[in-house]
Amino acid sequence: MNPPAAADLPPWSRAEFADRLRAYGARYHIHHPYQRMMAAGELSREQIQGWVANRYYYQVSIPIKDANLLANCPDRETRRLWVQRILDHDGYGGESGGIEAWLALGEAAGLDRDTLESQRMVLPGVRFAVDAYINFVRRADWHEGAASSLTELFAPEIHKQRLDNWPQHYPWVDQAGFQYFRKRLAEARRDVEHGLELTLDYFNTRTLQERALELLQFKLDILWTMLDAMYMAYVNQMPPYFNCEEIR
Repeated sequence: MNPPAAADLPPWSRAEFADRLRAYGARYHIHHPYQRMMAAGELSREQIQGWVANRYYYQVSIPIKDANLLANCPDRETRRLWVQRILDHDGYGGESGGIEAWLALGEAAGLDRDTLESQRMVLPGVRFAVDAYINFVRRADWHEGAASSLTELFAPEIHKQRLDNWPQHYPWVDQAGFQYFRKRLAEARRDVEHGLELTLDYFNTRTLQERALELLQFKLDILWTMLDAMYMAYVNQMPPYFNCEEIR
């Protein structure tokens, strides 16, 4: 006998659905070998710099992703709250924003601003993964775009880990550059409260709830794939075209 289809099953309770979403933290990129090496102090200067330079592409892309979500969202109250994410990254008023804070992290790690802003260190695999995320949100229903952001459930732990470990393991990185991690501890918690409530409210049938889990997995895939590309390039020393003859 075939198992019943999701459409024939009762929805999980709100609490159980939230627990199932949180359980996906077992697949968060904090468990990727690159992140585990980072937490253990096993990355070289080049490997830290490569991570910072590649994550910069993710940082500058997040406000674009959120702008696409807002463009798809007809609900004024949601837009009023969600727009804060763009302001947090781009800066507003007297706040320089998360992108500027990431540039400061890069400089603290020995990278110059021009190198970061040029994006010339961004690996193709990282670029493809991030672009896939932006393109998904651009085309998706805004509720699905919001649900895909729920990796923020797990983000405070990884920021705290870096604040705890980097001063000890990477003393050559100026701690003045850690402001991004400090800011995101509070911002990520605030953002995920809003995103989680939207998801629990809208995805209220078993079919929709299972779809939300698929969307969360998709975003986890994005983050994991980014680190796969970095691991190949900076740990395995196999960047794109490493074994090809150089074109003159």
